[in-house]
Amino acid sequence: MQREIQLTADGFSTIAIPQMRVTYHSRHGAWQESRHVYIKHGLDYMLQRQPRHEPLRVFEMGFGAGLNALLSLQYILQHQKQVFYSAVEPYPVSAAEAGLLNYTALMNNGLLTDAFAVMHAGNAGEDIPIHALFTLHKIKLPLQQYLRAAGEDAYDVIYYDAFAPSAQPELWTAEIFRQLFEILRTGGILVTYCSKGDVRRAIQTAGFTVEKLPGPPGKREMLRASKREEKLLR
Repeated sequence: MQREIQLTADGFSTIAIPQMRVTYHSRHGAWQESRHVYIKHGLDYMLQRQPRHEPLRVFEMGFGAGLNALLSLQYILQHQKQVFYSAVEPYPVSAAEAGLLNYTALMNNGLLTDAFAVMHAGNAGEDIPIHALFTLHKIKLPLQQYLRAAGEDAYDVIYYDAFAPSAQPELWTAEIFRQLFEILRTGGILVTYCSKGDVRRAIQTAGFTVEKLPGPPGKREMLRASKREEKLLR
């Protein structure tokens, strides 16, 4: 499937798939969207609310261009937290394609430049030591196949960054979110850019407590869903 590099409104690049009419990030700003949805309301929220001494475990659907992982690495280096980061991506971006993305040039950090290259060059199915504080594990499987084999209570934070429901409706069902609920530890959270009513209802049906939050540029709202203790007592 053909992929193209495009610039978004904040100057950061993204990857587009013309055949599907989708982009990996918001055209209104790739960096702004990732920072707002996944770092501010996901990773930072969890660490501020539940500081942990053991590594925080993050799961991303899907790894894509690697921007969410790169910004997560930047955050944990600034805050000296340890993260084990797993990401599903059945159609990985090649190292050559990753080299065309301008993230690290705009972030102007040599350490992040080297780390980003290792993220894309590392083999799926192996623990990739990006930094003493950050280990990456890429999973080259469709989400549904991975979830059938995943253990319960495995993660603290889920970044849900699948293509929009109009492009991949099978990834936005109550059954998918029920399985995601199972792999999330009690007290954990799931964050996503998508706030459509049917998506919110599917997440609630799966057992999550859902809150609407202000969205990134170009989107009115986003969702954060929590796995709370009382939900386990239904």
